[in-house]
Amino acid sequence: MKLPKEIKVYCKKCNKHTLHKLKTTKAKKARADSFGTRRFQKKHKQGYGGKAKFAIKAKKQTKKPNFTAECSKCKSKKPFVIPKRMKKAELTA
Repeated sequence: MKLPKEIKVYCKKCNKHTLHKLKTTKAKKARADSFGTRRFQKKHKQGYGGKAKFAIKAKKQTKKPNFTAECSKCKSKKPFVIPKRMKKAELTA
C-alpha cells in the first residue's frame, strides 16, 4: 500500500489539524532484564544445555505498519498506526 509522506492529522499540542511528516518506526533493542528475556535464558541455561522445546506456532504473514507522525509546526511526535494488516507499506512523495 502506498501512503503519502505528509498527512493532515490532529495535533494535541497545537490543538488543531496540522501537516505531519510520517517516518517508519524501527524496532528498538530488547531490554536485557525484561521478564521474557530472563525466562528464555533460564530455560536455556539449566542442566546440561539440552535444547528447550517450544510448541511450533504458525507465524502471521503480515504486520500492521507503525509510523511516527511529526508535527510540522511544534515538532511533537506521536505514534501513527494503520489498523489494517498489510504485507508492504510504502511512503511516497
